[in-house]
Amino acid sequence: MPFWQRALILVVAILVVSFLIDMIWQSIFGFVLPGYIIGVFSGLTAVPIWDMLKRLKLSQPE
Repeated sequence: MPFWQRALILVVAILVVSFLIDMIWQSIFGFVLPGYIIGVFSGLTAVPIWDMLKRLKLSQPE
């Protein structure tokens, strides 16, 4: 899998997680979560996803 595909998957995953966290937070507590806290959740999501994508690259010969 080329780098640009891995990066695209990562960006989409970050956007989806940040959107879901924001929607869940608003439905439970009724106010908007600050952007930097959503960024922390998204960043914590990005680390395992990037690691998984790197492992997929290593396990599949190009």
